[in-house]
Amino acid sequence: MSLRARILAVCSALVLALLAAVAFAPLPFSIAYPGLTANVLGSDKGEQVITISGAETRKTTGQLRMTAIVATGPTVDVRLKDVISGWFDTGRAVMPRDSVYPVGDSPEEVDKHNLKEMKESQDTAVQAALSYLHRSPEKVRITLRLGKVGGPSAGLMFSLGIIDKLDGDGRGGDLTGGRIISGTGTIDADGKVGPVGGVGLKPKAAKRDGASVFLVPKEQCSDVTEELPKGLKLIPVKELKDAVSSLQALAAGKEVPSC
Repeated sequence: MSLRARILAVCSALVLALLAAVAFAPLPFSIAYPGLTANVLGSDKGEQVITISGAETRKTTGQLRMTAIVATGPTVDVRLKDVISGWFDTGRAVMPRDSVYPVGDSPEEVDKHNLKEMKESQDTAVQAALSYLHRSPEKVRITLRLGKVGGPSAGLMFSLGIIDKLDGDGRGGDLTGGRIISGTGTIDADGKVGPVGGVGLKPKAAKRDGASVFLVPKEQCSDVTEELPKGLKLIPVKELKDAVSSLQALAAGKEVPSC
């Protein structure tokens, strides 16, 4: 065997060994899927998701459904074949593990972090809604309950649920217009809506559970339009007031923005 042939054989063997190692080695990714949706105007495990005291509330129709994703856990090994199949499956998404689990390596640490983020998101959602309605938090007391759903991405829908229960569409009707409205987005105390992880999967969960409208952070429109389920209207939102005005227009049969 010539020197050139021996070098090629050694290089080929090293490449094959490297490919084999990559194929079977755990990779720093998680595989995500459409998760649950929950109506924030309804109940969860026998308790109202939104409980209000200190102010008269409305009897609402329609639904405002928050959306979530589920992902392989922080201790689950994801290998090359899983990543490749996930890239070609529109019902799944391959996400950097650090973006799904930024804190902690154990399920217990992850749950604690996610529940902390959800509690902070709920408190901010209350502030944003009461500020929009010009209501005093000292007079209106609001409690939010929603099982063990974690993370901050339900903030927008919580704020809208509070507004619908207290004020509806501002003209005596429901903010939902009797529809099943779904959506996602973080929210800050000033009512600004922010991006969320796994956003491309959430419209699939919304459509599966009967929604006809999906509210999405405006900066993430391009992340959801490509695989948007048929029959689901997509409305971009930058601020809480945008979401309210769009739902008011929709309930009145007027034109609304779209991605």
